[in-house]
Amino acid sequence: MSSSLPFDFTVDKSTKTVFVNRVFDAELSLVWDAFTKPEILDQWWAPKPWSSKTKFMNFEVGGRRFYAMVSPEGAARWSIQKYTSITPKTNFKFAGAFADENENPDLPGSDWDFTFSEQTGSEGDPVTKVSITIKNESLERMERMIEMGFTQGFAMTLNSLGELLKSLSQK
Repeated sequence: MSSSLPFDFTVDKSTKTVFVNRVFDAELSLVWDAFTKPEILDQWWAPKPWSSKTKFMNFEVGGRRFYAMVSPEGAARWSIQKYTSITPKTNFKFAGAFADENENPDLPGSDWDFTFSEQTGSEGDPVTKVSITIKNESLERMERMIEMGFTQGFAMTLNSLGELLKSLSQK
């Protein structure tokens, strides 16, 4: 991954929204798979040294992903994602909430919107831009996410994805 690839992270408290734009040095189909297949998601969807562990995932409208971010000591922080819209290879949306290990959500949650577009990179190779909009139901929830280190953690997570995509592209 080139360090010159665009990355932007903006927090807008007035609209309770976080905007993330990131370009990955990989073809659209591979980036889409990295966000929609649990065996790939679990390799990067947590800031190091944490790991992601999907208990189940049904990637279809009305389907859910129930997963935990697991600390090196084994502490699990559970979350639920309920898929509300899927347009293959271009967009998907989910309602997300923290939860306990029994799938009881800790509301309010947030609505996530992912848009994917393949572009031509500076050297003529395909790159994929991912635009993520995270609309929080409450300012308190968004501030809680930020206090928990979301900004730095999600940036680290996306960097891990960039490295994973680089290694998967070379196979």
